[in-house]
Amino acid sequence: MSIEVTNISKVYGTQKALNQVSFKVNKSEIVGFLGPNGAGKSTMMKILTTYLDASDGKAKVNGHDTKANTKQVQQSVGYLPEHNPLYLEQYVREYLSFNAQVYGVAKSRINEVIELTGLTSEAHKKISQLSKGYRQRVGLANALLHNPEVLILDEPTTGLDPNQLVDIRNLIKNIGKEKTVFLSTHIMQEVEAMCDRVIIINKGEIVANTTLKALQTEKEQVVVVEFDYRVEDAFLLKLPKVKAVENTHDFVYEITFATADDMRSHVFDFAHDNQLKILQLNQKNASLETLFRELTS
Repeated sequence: MSIEVTNISKVYGTQKALNQVSFKVNKSEIVGFLGPNGAGKSTMMKILTTYLDASDGKAKVNGHDTKANTKQVQQSVGYLPEHNPLYLEQYVREYLSFNAQVYGVAKSRINEVIELTGLTSEAHKKISQLSKGYRQRVGLANALLHNPEVLILDEPTTGLDPNQLVDIRNLIKNIGKEKTVFLSTHIMQEVEAMCDRVIIINKGEIVANTTLKALQTEKEQVVVVEFDYRVEDAFLLKLPKVKAVENTHDFVYEITFATADDMRSHVFDFAHDNQLKILQLNQKNASLETLFRELTS
């Protein structure tokens, strides 16, 4: 088990940032840690990286207790905080060389992480000359210098343009083939593109911990149906367990059901009984953004 959190609580004065939080992250798994601002994401990540002590509970990284075995945890973790701390006047290779000395790793590792993170063409530049996307690459390269088993990334794609997003996403996915990646983000498309599993936290408590597919089917189901002519929404609202009906375009409707059961057969039978001709009938997963709002509202 790469990360094991058991009943972690964190209190700031009278404010409880985390309340009895428990979860596990397996080896070589990319897990998205989601939640609104102030939900406790950064606090949890700082506890896992030993920047903060928990008020109560236990956390282990690679089998090492974050309180009792601080040094071993730090050796096991690569951390990229939300505000990437870089020395802008240093050159890329100079910055990584400085940190390699701090970590006590061989100089050959610098070339390895430069190549791994796609920094070869930028390694001779000052960090201040780099775009936001390349600065994030430098932060990732630094987090990887000591070859940690676990990467903890706090909002790694914030502020990136669409092209930079794709580059960093692919980089994280490649890293995730060999290492455990635990990342927070507000960009739902990034979670859907990168993550094997999602943990959602709200007001310091876990409200979901499951695979994306399971999350998108356990709460509700969306059926897309096309008829050969327009049908009134109110008529389709007569279907069993129907939650909402939306006419997306032409004669195509998205019908949301408040159930995980496959409702396509019910739509087909309803159409047959009411002499409606179906041109297409498909099942569609509810969007992660919609589910996120429902779980954290």
